[in-house]
Amino acid sequence: MKISFGDKRLEDYASDERKRVRKLGAIRAKLYKQRLDDLYAANTLEEVRYLPGHYHELTEDRKGQWACDLDQPYRLIFTPTAQPIPTDPDGKYIWIEIDSIEIEEIDNYHGK
Repeated sequence: MKISFGDKRLEDYASDERKRVRKLGAIRAKLYKQRLDDLYAANTLEEVRYLPGHYHELTEDRKGQWACDLDQPYRLIFTPTAQPIPTDPDGKYIWIEIDSIEIEEIDNYHGK
């Protein structure tokens, strides 16, 4: 999958293990790296759908974004770069057609 970064810090963390661990902590850094590795290895979003990390679509004010678990309660938030996002006739997103994403943030959106 093609991955871009909307946040320069998260791009730096992706390539610099020392910085990643220092800024995110050991557990979150390890999970961040694992989720990125899984995404890079996948051809489409469908291939990560059922992997550890609970990849899922977000709703309401975050509709059009996806998340996967890091250490609770933090999630890695990303958005497909194809616009419009591929949907079926019922309006459901077609995960198998999503092959590029932008990493946006690490957030605890439930705590807001």
